[in-house]
Amino acid sequence: MSLASIGVPGLIIILVIVLILFGPRKLPEVGAAVGKTLAEFKRSARDIMEDDELASKDLEKKRIDK
Repeated sequence: MSLASIGVPGLIIILVIVLILFGPRKLPEVGAAVGKTLAEFKRSARDIMEDDELASKDLEKKRIDK
């Protein structure tokens, strides 16, 4: 199940549950924490993809040099 398959009604339900659990005062803090976590995840995923791409290019260069 991916995040895209949740849809708008599912997101609204999740938001209401989070609002009930944490209250309106904590909601901005929770949102900021989720945003920072997603940004860090994206950064890490991009770094992994770049490392993989560099390793593939290096391997291809070694094959050509032989």
